[in-house]
Amino acid sequence: MLVVIGTVVAVLRPDVFGMASAVALVSIGLVGATSLVFYEVGLSEDRERARESAARRRASEAATADALRREPAKPQPARRLVRPGRTRGPR
Repeated sequence: MLVVIGTVVAVLRPDVFGMASAVALVSIGLVGATSLVFYEVGLSEDRERARESAARRRASEAATADALRREPAKPQPARRLVRPGRTRGPR
């Protein structure tokens, strides 16, 4: 909107004040439009990050639920402890 107003001011007031006002209005309008584009990109990245986080959370909950539904794991045989200083071969 500011770009259009700046263009109209430039056409209606060809003097120095009109041109300065037109340049200021057009510049502010273009900076505002660029800022809005970057803002929208940031919002879309935030939405994507939230979607990925929700999917990761659902996958984690599903894996936990699957683990709880499975039968308990069989106990592993005890491993033999190796005492320090009782190794074979050269040190």
